[in-house]
Amino acid sequence: MDLTGKTAIVTGGGRGLGFAYASALAAAGAAVVVNDVDAGAAEQAVKVITAAGGRAVAEVAPVGTGETAQALVDRAVEAFGRLDVMVANAGILRDRVLWKMSDEDFDEVVRVHLRGTFTCARAAAIRMREQGGGGRIVTACSPAGQRGNFGQTSYAAAKAGIAAMTRTWALELARSGVTVNAIVPVAATGMTRTIPAFAPYVEALEKNGEPLPDRLRKAEGFGTAEDVAGLVVFLASDAAAGVTGQCVGVGGDKLALWSHPQEIVTAYADGGWSADAIAAAWPVSVGREPQSYGIPAPQAPGA
Repeated sequence: MDLTGKTAIVTGGGRGLGFAYASALAAAGAAVVVNDVDAGAAEQAVKVITAAGGRAVAEVAPVGTGETAQALVDRAVEAFGRLDVMVANAGILRDRVLWKMSDEDFDEVVRVHLRGTFTCARAAAIRMREQGGGGRIVTACSPAGQRGNFGQTSYAAAKAGIAAMTRTWALELARSGVTVNAIVPVAATGMTRTIPAFAPYVEALEKNGEPLPDRLRKAEGFGTAEDVAGLVVFLASDAAAGVTGQCVGVGGDKLALWSHPQEIVTAYADGGWSADAIAAAWPVSVGREPQSYGIPAPQAPGA
């Protein structure tokens, strides 16, 4: 993929998945604005990218406000003359079960993930429409937002909201030639280190460079941050000009397209449905095969 002449913004680009995205975009020829709340991480990311021959600048600020989003767009235009790609990646975790989650924890996760994605996408869309020539907006979803996950009320809610916004923006920006897609990554990062089934493998990878088992890479679609970056580069490229409104999963050796919510079983009753009629019909019609929920637990070795 050749992204020469394009400019990208990556929020949360100082480490983890965001750094992998920023590095891959720069390696493909794009100029990159690396955003992070951690100044040291952002500056180190820029140092690594430029040392490898790429072009990058840092913009240190927490996402969530319209002011930060506009500052990111302004930085891209001032440094590189235009904006072509917005990768809204920044995120945090404040995992708690429902009855232990505070208002503050809930609001903080929604502010960074959901509002941060909204404000950054809005600022990017305004610039891309004024600039002309289309553009790319890439948002970050999660299996938790697609299926729910124990202890992740705020995170799952925010990620599900991002998927819905992605589909809405794909409709709204189609005439402007701006595509909007969500990635659904599964990778060894600081976030997945908190999942007991993955923690030992993430730790071994980080400390000793030990490769992830083939079983994880294939059966679970669980890999490194670098395994995810190719999807971001593809979605940013001209090759993906016809791809929009999609939620695309990637991790390890696995690439997948997530389905959009849709009616799968319907039933009709003349005059409408009373509670008694629903109770009678439920086990033999619409409720005959209930949908699963929650992220399936990783398979044990040898399973």
